[in-house]
Amino acid sequence: MSITLVSPAERVLYRPEEAAVVLGVGRSLVYEEIRLGRLQSVRIGRRRLIPPEYIAQYVELLKREAEAAA
Repeated sequence: MSITLVSPAERVLYRPEEAAVVLGVGRSLVYEEIRLGRLQSVRIGRRRLIPPEYIAQYVELLKREAEAAA
């Protein structure tokens, strides 16, 4: 059996700490946005993980909010 490593560009799920790096924000902000329901996540056991499409949706939400505020 061989194990194939996935490059970061092909990640399927990010830990909140990794999502924070991708977004350029702090870890605590990611957890707060998850708590508020602004950044969606999935649970596997007790772990909270974030698919890349949820990160993209969160960025789109931020863009819409910025446009509405302008």
